[in-house]
Amino acid sequence: MTYLILFISAFVSATLIPFGSEALLVFDINEGYNLALLLFVATLGNSLGSLVNYYIGLKGEEFLVRKNYLKEERILKTKTYFDKYGAFCILLSWVPIIGDPITFIAGVLKYNLKLFILLVVIAKFSRYAFLAFVVTSMS
Repeated sequence: MTYLILFISAFVSATLIPFGSEALLVFDINEGYNLALLLFVATLGNSLGSLVNYYIGLKGEEFLVRKNYLKEERILKTKTYFDKYGAFCILLSWVPIIGDPITFIAGVLKYNLKLFILLVVIAKFSRYAFLAFVVTSMS
């Protein structure tokens, strides 16, 4: 049950819903649960949550243009920059507050899905692994 709760927490915290999963991960590490499994579950949940943001952006782009929240020309111009520098931006998807919108924007701009998934998994795992390293080294 611990791993399922961590998965749900990590998943929700990666969507546009304001939530956090780090405290639960720290708690679970201190409780002595399997560290590798905790990292896997948290990374999987958080990465899938980011994929939801990507999908919402991908499918929501037409709506945003139709409602005049975004202009098609602006999307195309921004896409050029995002195709060039987007990988660096997506690696920041772990950062609180800005990370979730980055994954949404990647969807709006139809960023390469395979590269998106790879970069998000790297970013999310790195954050959780760093957190786990800090927690275990303080014990």
